Amino acid sequence: MRAKGEQGMSEKNGSPGKPDVTALRAEIKQTRADLGETVQALAAKADVKARAREQVEQTRQKVRAQAVEAGEKVRDVAYLAGDRVKHAAASARDNAAGAGERAQVAGERIRRNPVPVVAFLAGVAAVVGVILVVRGRRS
Repeated sequence: MRAKGEQGMSEKNGSPGKPDVTALRAEIKQTRADLGETVQALAAKADVKARAREQVEQTRQKVRAQAVEAGEKVRDVAYLAGDRVKHAAASARDNAAGAGERAQVAGERIRRNPVPVVAFLAGVAAVVGVILVVRGRRS
């Protein structure tokens, strides 16, 4: 027996005691669809090989993306390094040219006035002589 205020599905439709066949069929159809989706979801979770393949493919895509990104970074760094090398080479050329010019100027000064060079060499010879004399006394 039903409690007060409780109505069955058939009483809502106005036919007491008889269930609505159309409503029951619609409910069965919906239940079957829900059950089918549930079965598909369970089958997908149970398919370990497919899940593993999917995981491998996702990892492969990540690795490819990282490789592309790393390649781009290497290319950028190589480009910058090439520029730095070019600038360093140009600077070295400029410095070498400047050093050559300074050497020419110094050579010309020495040719014009060799006395400072001779005095420097005499000083070096004197220092070497003193060192040899001091070492000879120690032995």
